[in-house]
Amino acid sequence: MSPRKVRIVAKAIRGAQVEKALDYLKFCPRAAARPLFKLVRSAVANAEQQKGVDVDNLFIQKLWVDQGPPLKRRLTRAKGSSDQILKRTSHITVELGEK
Repeated sequence: MSPRKVRIVAKAIRGAQVEKALDYLKFCPRAAARPLFKLVRSAVANAEQQKGVDVDNLFIQKLWVDQGPPLKRRLTRAKGSSDQILKRTSHITVELGEK
């Protein structure tokens, strides 16, 4: 998914409590909400494994989306020519903090 589409959803949950962010992502109509939901849920599961971390006080401290390597595809056109299609990818990084 292109970073431009993911950044719109990421901006909405940046700085929010984890529970509120997961609720927002669950009902958000954008396609980028599903991978972000899985990523935040995974980050919370990783935080649970750390000793001394209270999961109820977690919030999304940092969340940024970078461009990944594009997948290059070809679309055949008239007269034996072709156009290049770039399927863009994203690198998403999330850091959770405790209040």
